[in-house]
Amino acid sequence: MPQYRSILALGLATTGSLVAAAPCDIYATGDTPCIAAHSTTRALYDDYSDALYQVSRSSDSTTTDISPVKAGGIANAAAQDSFCANTDCEITTIYDQSGKKNHLTRAPPGGFKGPADDGYDTLANATGAPITLNGQKVYGVKIEAGMGYRKNGAVGTATGNDPEGMYAVIDGTDFNDQCCFDYGNAETSNTDTGAGHMEAIYFGTNTAWGKGAGDGPWLMGDLEDGLFGGKDAKYSPEDPSITSRFFTAILKGEPNHWALRGGDAATGDLSTYFDGERPDGYNPMHNEGSIILGIGGDNSPNAQGTFYEGVMTSGFPSDDIENKVQADIVAAKYATSD
Repeated sequence: MPQYRSILALGLATTGSLVAAAPCDIYATGDTPCIAAHSTTRALYDDYSDALYQVSRSSDSTTTDISPVKAGGIANAAAQDSFCANTDCEITTIYDQSGKKNHLTRAPPGGFKGPADDGYDTLANATGAPITLNGQKVYGVKIEAGMGYRKNGAVGTATGNDPEGMYAVIDGTDFNDQCCFDYGNAETSNTDTGAGHMEAIYFGTNTAWGKGAGDGPWLMGDLEDGLFGGKDAKYSPEDPSITSRFFTAILKGEPNHWALRGGDAATGDLSTYFDGERPDGYNPMHNEGSIILGIGGDNSPNAQGTFYEGVMTSGFPSDDIENKVQADIVAAKYATSD
């Protein structure tokens, strides 16, 4: 299991140049440290060397942890391939690199039940989303209908009207119109407890509550009882349809203020899609502080999507900090696998 680590701020190396900085190192310099950091593709701190995720093989139900090839490096996909040779493997745990032990595991039933016999959601195939980082093979988390991950009782997440930020790198071509492919802050009860009890990144083409420009897919905020691309629930013309294969999705919020930003995770800068007041009925917020991936706050499990990396922060990150994080993501060179 990953061991607790302290967050290291950026500093000067003995050569006088800046030490290498991964996303959570960058957030720390803006006084908005990561309180959760999840990835099956790479370390999100420059010195992180503990486990990134755990897989279980179907042949004998044995598990193993997959770590970076070196501190701050990409996931050791070769170790997974060796362990999973001639059998199927599932991703059972996505470890939290922040040291707060906000690990994501199989989501339990709530307002909606998952397809497993006990009502839990099912788990992602460990080889379902092969890609490369800097030319080396790694695996993402391919969520299909019925799959989902959750951490109830998370530590350090925003509650009530506290400020927070989050980003996720996802596959911009893998989506559907169901609820809800989310990553972020959700209810502790696995049920819908009302407007403003969630603050999570949503990606897809669901139009039950509103839509953005074009036919989608859209980055929106799942704030519970509504998906929002801006202040207006019904139509957000500044919220664009996304065409990037790899997409960086950003959501951040503070009292009566929130923002959506996004950009091509392989080549692009970030753009701001919305930055303004909360929608009517969502000020103040009532966040509860659980963490979800691939499902809605009430465990609605019918969406699909692919997740590569993401973090949640304490505090409202500046655009400048997020721009630096995006530059680090682009430098990781996300690309499709041959």
